Amino acid sequence: MQLHDAQGKRLYLTTDERLAFMTAAARAARPVRTLCAVLHTTGCRISEALALIPEHVDLPGKAVVFETLKKRRRGVYRAVPVPPGLLDQLDLVHSLREALKRGRGHAEQPLWPCSRMTAWRQVTAVMRAADIPAGMHCSPKGLRAVAVNCPG
Repeated sequence: MQLHDAQGKRLYLTTDERLAFMTAAARAARPVRTLCAVLHTTGCRISEALALIPEHVDLPGKAVVFETLKKRRRGVYRAVPVPPGLLDQLDLVHSLREALKRGRGHAEQPLWPCSRMTAWRQVTAVMRAADIPAGMHCSPKGLRAVAVNCPG
């Protein structure tokens, strides 16, 4: 994974910026908070998060199942383990268990029924609230380097 662009500019948030981001997200509206938490925890693409439906949140398996968009074909899924606290938060805010009980029509509705641009604006507003300096890293893509432990 490349951490800097061709001009040497950082592409991803540092550990301290990620912490500030989650602190600011805790003050956002609940759906924005859960979107930020999923992006932060899983490193998924914003479009993958927006495509997430209740039946792809595996509560017993403690994972979120994303349809991979990068493979250029439909039907390729990957399960990403997530902490129980995130699953509880998703269930509380998006009524996952209730949607699954009510059946197919409800279990196939997106958790965040908004456009990619609206979600991008919401996430970048949280980044501004966290005082993350402007740059390529100050975007939803900046959260993708989950496994990289960047010094603060």
